[in-house]
Amino acid sequence: MKRTMLVLVAPPYAVCLYGCAGCCAAPVGVSWLAGMVSIVWGIAGGPANLPDPSWNTILLGCGLWAIASVWTAIAVRDSNNEQCAENSLFCNRITPNQADESAPVDQAHKAP
Repeated sequence: MKRTMLVLVAPPYAVCLYGCAGCCAAPVGVSWLAGMVSIVWGIAGGPANLPDPSWNTILLGCGLWAIASVWTAIAVRDSNNEQCAENSLFCNRITPNQADESAPVDQAHKAP
């Protein structure tokens, strides 16, 4: 439920947490922000500076927001791909060191 709500409300954050962020976080974020700006601008009158809301501009913003949400849903669904996990450098979670690795400080103390 939380994942679905994030995909619908905040797609860039959802793709950063659950998806293949290195592949699509930037375009999802740009289309989502453009959709938000378009909705707000449409409510304010749009490019024609109408006294009433510009419904064409508002619908454009809703369309951009929907594109960002669908793109995020696809990225979250396909995030179990191993190739995606290897190539993702953006918003990666820090993984703990493996048991056979020693700490760099311990190696410095052992040096002659």
